[in-house]
Amino acid sequence: MTLEQLLVFLPMALLLAVAPGPDNLGVLALGVSRGRSEALGFALGCASGCLNHTALAALGVSALIAASPVAFRALQYAGAAYLVWIGVQALRSRGTSLSKLDTPSASQGFGPYFKRGLIANSINPKVILFFLAFLPQFVRPNEWPAAAQIVVFGVLFALVAALVFGAVALSASKLGGWLRGRQRLTVWLDRVTGGLFIGLGLRLATAGLR
Repeated sequence: MTLEQLLVFLPMALLLAVAPGPDNLGVLALGVSRGRSEALGFALGCASGCLNHTALAALGVSALIAASPVAFRALQYAGAAYLVWIGVQALRSRGTSLSKLDTPSASQGFGPYFKRGLIANSINPKVILFFLAFLPQFVRPNEWPAAAQIVVFGVLFALVAALVFGAVALSASKLGGWLRGRQRLTVWLDRVTGGLFIGLGLRLATAGLR
């Protein structure tokens, strides 16, 4: 894996983890309403769920490369279209609601919420589609096995998500109060994320895999 690949992938992974979405906002809401332990459990569960999608993406993409270059190319175009669609939806967004940030309630601990985060992320079909669309565009099949590259990228993405979500969990109380007074910030984060997704989709559709 080249330094160029990592320098492109890691900033994108970081921005995607920071952008408002069901996972990090769920962590934030739990941190405010339940406590750090529950929020951290949910955060690490969501990040761990990314590994399941990585395995599916690695197996699926490597099988397509081996079976049919045409089918693999079709996956590229389908993935590009999906990323552009996500970007357009983000550009049209009016911001992410912070209404879940309510008052504290009973604590249940780390374990149950880790399981919830893991299951919620693992069975989400939108996340599965995202990984199939996002990870393959960083692959260079002619250099070393595509499946191995996807696994590396997926593990890196999970680590970035764990760090970002974990930071949100540990600072949820202060962060939640700060965000309540800055609702428009989520609008601009959606705009940046939307532009990123559209750019990724166009890059995937026009550049192809090297």
